[in-house]
Formats: sequence, C-alpha cells, structure tokens
Amino acid sequence: MKSPLLSLPGAVPAEGVDEGVAAHYGELFREQRALADGTGFVDLSHRGVVTVTGSDRLSWLHLLITQHVSELPAGRATEALILSANGHIEHHLSLVDDGETTWAHVEPGTQDALIAYLESMKFFYRVEVADRTDEFAVVHLPAGSIAAVPEGAAVRETAYGRDLFLPRTDLETFAASHGPAAGLLAYEALRVEAHRPRLGFETDHRTIPHELGWIGSAVHLEKGCYRGQETVARVQNLGKPPRRLVFLHLDGSEVHLPVPGTSLHLASEGADGRKLGFITTAVRHHELGPIALALVKRNVPLDAGLVAGDTAAAQEVVVEP
Repeated sequence: MKSPLLSLPGAVPAEGVDEGVAAHYGELFREQRALADGTGFVDLSHRGVVTVTGSDRLSWLHLLITQHVSELPAGRATEALILSANGHIEHHLSLVDDGETTWAHVEPGTQDALIAYLESMKFFYRVEVADRTDEFAVVHLPAGSIAAVPEGAAVRETAYGRDLFLPRTDLETFAASHGPAAGLLAYEALRVEAHRPRLGFETDHRTIPHELGWIGSAVHLEKGCYRGQETVARVQNLGKPPRRLVFLHLDGSEVHLPVPGTSLHLASEGADGRKLGFITTAVRHHELGPIALALVKRNVPLDAGLVAGDTAAAQEVVVEP
C-alpha cells in the first residue's frame, strides 16, 4: 500500500519489505537529529494493523502470546511474540488496549498469516479479529515530542516514543500539522542505536527469544502455558541460547555498509576464517557513524575484534553470553 506522504518534497521510496513509505526526504542526518530531539514524525503506514474486540479479548490473547495481558490496563503499551511449537519466533506484536479494542501493529505483510492463526484459535471465545490495515495507518512520534495527538486515536506510548493508529484518510492532514517528516532510515538508525531487534531483520526461521533480549520486554516468564513455552522455560532454566545479539561499531572509512547476511569472522583470521555470525541490520548514524546489529555464536569472546567482509567491527554486548 503506497503512502500518500510519498508526495512530500524530497521523498525517496523505501525498498523491500518497507516499500510503500519514504526511506528519507532528502536529508538523512537532519531527519535523525530531529527525531533524536523529539520533533517530527515517521510514516509507518506500511505496517499491518490488527484489532481484537469482544469481552474475552485479553484473556484469550493471554493464552496465545508470550506476554501477560489478561489484566492489561487500558492505555498501557506492551509487546508480545507468537512462537512455533518449537519455540521459534513467528510473529511480533506491538500492542495496546483502549478499554474496548486491542490494537496491534505488525511487520508489513505478516498480518494475513497472523490473523489466520488467531482465527484458528477462537473456538468458543467471544472475540472478533479484524485486519484494519486498509482503514488505519501507524505514525510514530519520537520520545520527547510535545505534538498533540489527534482526538480519538489509539496510542502506544513507550520509552522510544508514541505510535498512533490514525484513520488512513487523515494522514496528509496529520503530516501538514506535525512535520517535518522523517524517513524510515532515520527511524531505523535510532532503532539500531537502542539495540531494538526487528522481526525479519534480526530473526530467521530458528530464532528464539533469548537470543535477542526479548525475555522480559516481550516474553513474560511467570504466565501460564502458550505454544512454545517449553522451549522458553528450558533455555531459561537449564541452558543458554546458541546465538546472541550484538551491537557493532563499524569502520567508518568504508564507503559501503555491509549488507544483511554478511558473514562475521575473527579479525585475526580474516574472511577465510570460521563464520561466527552475520550482520542483520547496518545503518549510518548521525553521531556514531556506521553501526550495526548482528547475531553471533554465544561463545564468541566479548573482546574479540571482528570483520564483516572487509569492514572491521567492534562489539558491544546486548545479550550476555
């Protein structure tokens, strides 16, 4: 779905899974600084929007997702995962309940599979699941923003800012009164700086929550059973995950960023050495320069110098080994 905000001056369309919104509006670092300063907004209208209504919505969701939501207060933001039977991550939901409806935004294009799973689990519960992507768009206001929230909008307020669920027909009016717009590249740079994983970027078909630091923020360890809980409990109580998320400072002298999937090796062994992991997201930050998130084997030494292709990389711990 193509955003009408791609008609704003300087808009350059994003590609891949983020197609449909602007990657930037011509001034990447200015847009990052604006978000870091708490001004402007980000168009996330390409993300899927799913709602759950009905008197049983929270108790029902509580049975299916990794987060404790049976008594979730109205207006409190949370996040949750849906796992496979083997504990691998299938969906990531950014949630809020407004007292009548549970709102979730999800990765672009994943809403159909999510809804199909939820529908298959309704049984006799009094719930209705709906795809609202055609009707509602997600817009992000950065942390520190004092911009007014349109009346009636569902709002997820987190430490990183506020996500608004706006009628899609109101996008252009909102942009006119809440600018300047910042593109997705600026939003992603701040996400990487904050060590925040993203489904489909930091995850693959075998990722478990422990590898990404989602225990606690998206996985509640003291709630009842849900699909994949056995794996979560076993790794938490008896073992360690096979991989861990790391933050990387990349060599700023390189012209090109390493692409996702670029292999990581010990600097002492070079590109012909053992593969220790891979880049998941690499960005240019307005203060830190080129930075990245990566998944590496759990036993990679914390002080080991790494290379991503020909690019030197220094680690910072995100998930403890």
